[in-house]
Parts: sequence; structure tokens; C-alpha cells
Amino acid sequence: MEFIELGPCIKAEGTVALPGSKSISNRVLLLSALASGATRLKGLLDADDTQVMRAALKTLGIKIDETDGDCVVQGCAGRLPNQQADLFMGNAGTAIRPLTAALAILGGDYRLHGVPRMHERPIGDLVDGLRMVGAQVAYEQQEGYPPLKISQGQIRTNELIKVRGDVSSQFLTALLMSLPLVAKNEICIEVIGELISKPYIAITLKLMKRFGVDVRNDNWQKFYIPANGGQPYSSPGTLYVEGDASSASYFLAAGAISQGPVRVTGVGRNSIQGDVAFAEALNQMGANVMAGDDWIEVRGVDTPSGKLQGIELNCLAIPDAAMTLAVAALFAEGSTKLTGIASWKVKETDRIAAMANELRKVGAMVDSGDDYIQITPPKHWQSPVQGIDTYDDHRMAMCFSLAALGPLRIRINDPACVAKTFPEYFKEFSQIAKSI
Repeated sequence: MEFIELGPCIKAEGTVALPGSKSISNRVLLLSALASGATRLKGLLDADDTQVMRAALKTLGIKIDETDGDCVVQGCAGRLPNQQADLFMGNAGTAIRPLTAALAILGGDYRLHGVPRMHERPIGDLVDGLRMVGAQVAYEQQEGYPPLKISQGQIRTNELIKVRGDVSSQFLTALLMSLPLVAKNEICIEVIGELISKPYIAITLKLMKRFGVDVRNDNWQKFYIPANGGQPYSSPGTLYVEGDASSASYFLAAGAISQGPVRVTGVGRNSIQGDVAFAEALNQMGANVMAGDDWIEVRGVDTPSGKLQGIELNCLAIPDAAMTLAVAALFAEGSTKLTGIASWKVKETDRIAAMANELRKVGAMVDSGDDYIQITPPKHWQSPVQGIDTYDDHRMAMCFSLAALGPLRIRINDPACVAKTFPEYFKEFSQIAKSI
């Protein structure tokens, strides 16, 4: 489908069962593959990014059984069956980065590549950290970017390992998950600069602990991986994957914009995902938010005008969900300024530029810079004839579905890009969003 037309919608209400978290799914797939024993994963996300990871692991010789609806991964106990492989990683950052680190630490003859946009997404800081311990990683084309060639290195872990934290938290996650494979002594990783997206590192640490590796976190600046006897990871048996908190943001925002109630299930106040903080951001804008152990619900807005209020918010901890706030800002009174979003520029597209372009199309006034965007709602809504472009970015498509809650019909181009994380998104959105 080249485009989809939505709205105008007068109401959003109902309940949505969320798909599994992408961040958790790809982490536990790799940890399960590296562990000793079999791990049964329940609620695993079935979307492009996790299919990329599963396909790569199978190419590496990992046995994965999905016949009964669950995903059962037979771990290799840190010794991959195939020492040579050509791996296509699509545009899945949560797959290529930790897998690059694991393969570089274990050594072998591997090539990792992806779609053209993946070859524009930086990976140099991770490679620098890996080379620091003796890994052999080479760039095939542009320095600092995939495609990558990995060969056998001589790994040493008795020196401090440094990695930048201000470009992507996935670099640190990759090192944290891979270095236990060679932790004959305690290993220290030091973060250079400010660590962005700390909640995603918290997810990594909690999941590693489930697989038997307890990393000591020294104020988010130094991380100590304990020495082990060559068997770092062990299967927890069965692991349940939470619903995706980033995906929850679109439905919760819809409930706030249109007075709801809208409930999402599969994620709640006990979530290990940082993007549940999106609910608190909505609360700051005036939304009436409630939560239970396994659900979050928005029941409209508690402000005198009955409308969301513009806010200024540092979004360093919730970069993905911050995109939803940018579109929700179209419905707020006053301007909304989101800061701490420099990482948007190295995602599936340059999200700062893309978001500014598309928000202007519907009539918003937008000011943006290297790490911020400010949105003033439209005085007069517009419905661009050419539609909203999505830049092959799943989150752009899902975010702008919310514009259908405005007064005009909205056309969204290339809606199929949501298959990256939420193939059934527009079907679910149409279930809760009621058209005029």
C-alpha cells in the first residue's frame, strides 16, 4: 500500500494489547543464544527487527524452535557453531550493534551489512571500544559505518575499556552483553561524556541479571562485569517479554487528545522499560493517567480548557516516545519544547529534520536545532495533498496517525514501514479511533 488515509476522528477509546517490546526481544534473543541451556521466550515481538535477529542467529547455527507459538532458543554456551557467516541486518540497530560486539569478542570470519540507511548509521564508537580489547573489526566502505568485516582477534580484558555514551546507548549495551564471554577477570567499562537513554541501559542490566550476570553500576559512569569461569550466561528457563512501551505512547496520546478512555495492556507501573515515563510526560501536559501492574490508561485531560498544555521537557531518557510528544503538541495550548534529542539524528532517519518538515505540513510553527524541537500548534490546520512522508521510519508513520484526531483527513505515505516493530499498528489504531 502506497498510502493510507485516516480521519478526521472525533474520538479514541478502547483497549489495545501491545506487541512485545523490541528492546527486550532482541536483547533476550541474543542472551538466550549465548547462554547454556534452552530458553523459552513468551510474548516475543514478531516484526522486521526481531526477524532480522532470529535469521542472523540461525545463520550462526543457533537452533530456534517457534512451532508452538513461543520461541525456544537452544543456547550455545558462548561457542557459536558457525565460525563464518554473511549476515544481513536490515536497519535493525538493536540487532547489529550487540551482535557485532558478540562476534568480535568471540572471533571468526563474519560480515555484517544492511540496507543503505544502516550504512549511514554510526558504529565507530562501538568498534573503537572493541578494538581496545584486541578485537579485529574492519570497515568495508566508509570509516565509522557498516558494512563490517570481523576476523579472529586476541582479546585482552585487563585494561580499562572506554566508550562514548552521548551518541547511542546501544554501544554500551553491546559491550556490556558481549564482554562477560571473556571475563576471566573483572572488567571495567568507562563511559566518556554524558550517557543518554539510561533507561535502556537499565533494561540491559536487568536482563543480563536474569541470565546470571550481575553488573555493578557506578553512577552510570563505570560498569564492572564480574569475573566468571568461562560460563557467563545460563538460561532462566522461561522468560516473558513485556509489551512495547514505545508503542504504547501512540494510544495513550490518542486517549489524552480525544478524552479517551484508552487503555494499553502488557506494560504497567512495574515495567523495566524507560518509555513508561511517557505517561508521566502526558500527566505534565494535563492528561489524567492511571496505571496498574500490567496496564496504563488515559482518561482524557484534567485542565480548565479540557486541552493538553504545552511543556518544556528534557527527553534524554525517552528519545523514542518523545516523538509522540512532538505530534501530541499539535493539540496543546501553547508551545512545546523537547530537548535532549540529539540521538534522533542517527536513528532510522534524521528524525529532527523529518519531524520538523512534516509538522509544518499540517500548519504547525516549528523551530529546531541539533538537540531540540519546539512546536507551536496550527492556527489553521492543513491537510497536505502530497501526504505525510515517513522516511522509511516506523515511528514517523505511527506518530502522525495522531494527526487524524484533528479536523482534517490525513494521508500517510508508505504505512507498511510500521512492519519494523508493529505490523498491525494501523489495524489497532482503527479499532480505537472513531471517524466522523
